[in-house]
Amino acid sequence: MELFWYKRFLEGQTESILKNGKVFVLYGPRRVGKTELIKKMMEGFGGKIFNGSGDNMEVRELISAQKLNQLQAAFGNYDLVFIDEAQRIPEAGYGLKLLIDNFPEMIIMVTGSSSFDLSNKIGEPLTGRNIIRTLFPVSVMELHEQFGGMYVLQKLEDLMIYGAYPEILNASSADEKKEYLMSLRDSYLLKDILELENIRNPSKLNELLKLLAFQIGREVSLNELSNGLGIARQSVERYLDLLEKTFIIKRVGGFSRNLRKEVVKTARYYFWDNGIRNAIINNFNLPFQRNDVGMLWENFLYMERLKTKSYQRIFSNDYFWRTYDQQEVDLVEDRDGKLYAYEFKWNPRKLKAPKAWTDAYPDSEFQVISKENFLEFLI
Repeated sequence: MELFWYKRFLEGQTESILKNGKVFVLYGPRRVGKTELIKKMMEGFGGKIFNGSGDNMEVRELISAQKLNQLQAAFGNYDLVFIDEAQRIPEAGYGLKLLIDNFPEMIIMVTGSSSFDLSNKIGEPLTGRNIIRTLFPVSVMELHEQFGGMYVLQKLEDLMIYGAYPEILNASSADEKKEYLMSLRDSYLLKDILELENIRNPSKLNELLKLLAFQIGREVSLNELSNGLGIARQSVERYLDLLEKTFIIKRVGGFSRNLRKEVVKTARYYFWDNGIRNAIINNFNLPFQRNDVGMLWENFLYMERLKTKSYQRIFSNDYFWRTYDQQEVDLVEDRDGKLYAYEFKWNPRKLKAPKAWTDAYPDSEFQVISKENFLEFLI
């Protein structure tokens, strides 16, 4: 059965993204629809297209060999070259650089599901020659654009519990959604790390994810994680880095302008998708049945805000803020020289900014984001 296509924001950016003499690099987690998006972007393209994959031995060998005469013979008469799963190709960036330097009228598109691997192989050789975007699970902004605000409001609890992977949005029942998320958790979640990084003890990665899942919105102590997992602190740091670079978790540091009472040496972690987080702890109960609804809400809002800013090219440095006497702000955006502070509350209520925050940063803006106003915040 063909899945319903949820229109992606980047489809409307095709003209500004696909340019002659540039390599378009599309990052993103597995199963978010990168390949299908590329196909949509190529629809209506009038030139000659090569559609290949880094899983293909011939493609892999040709590009990694970096021999111009072979690249010219194989790809020279194409107007557009698309290579899926480019993280599989050793030294991909140098081969693609040879192509784009010698065929400046060509358009090259590549996708990859692990930023650490793809960026290492592509980023540096193609500096100034690439256009990079990230594809997330379907965003509230995209759903709002396609179906309207009421659709999002009616789907809100579903999005918080099951997330927004395309196949989840297409699933017809809660059982189908649970089964898919369990499959994603078991089959795809750690695939890049285990394949590419030769992790000796994958069970520790799963244990680490469970510990993080119960600490959303709280500072994470590396020493506590190390003790809880029974592994060295350096291993915990490495695992956290790998989990972030494979689009499973997102790290946020503490904000400070060097006030002595501000906490800055710890970090908080969010999950790229609520459904994945809930699959890790095997809890798909509805919000009214849960004691972690505040965590779900914070994770949902943080990641949806990140999606919006990524797609709309709104650039900011993101932090949390907390003092040693427990005054805190969930999200601080340092944007265009101004500070914007946001507190996330599932149940609507009026809150003032913490006094220590307003005293230290009187020119900042502060807003509470609840069910009443989250749509404005995300679109």
